Amino acid sequence: MIKVKTFGEPLEVFRAHKELDELDARVNKFISDNRITKVISVSDSTTHEEGSTIGLIRVLVYED
Repeated sequence: MIKVKTFGEPLEVFRAHKELDELDARVNKFISDNRITKVISVSDSTTHEEGSTIGLIRVLVYED
């Protein structure tokens, strides 16, 4: 069965690299904890309607 999991992360000025590392760690932990063996897609998008980046949404599509 194909499933989708969404992760959100607020971004602060001059901390984006650290926040992206933390988001990567959360996604990797989810994959490990749920013993996911097949990732179909991972994509990122911003969350501000005017185009500036104030947050990030990462979508993970995987097979269960």
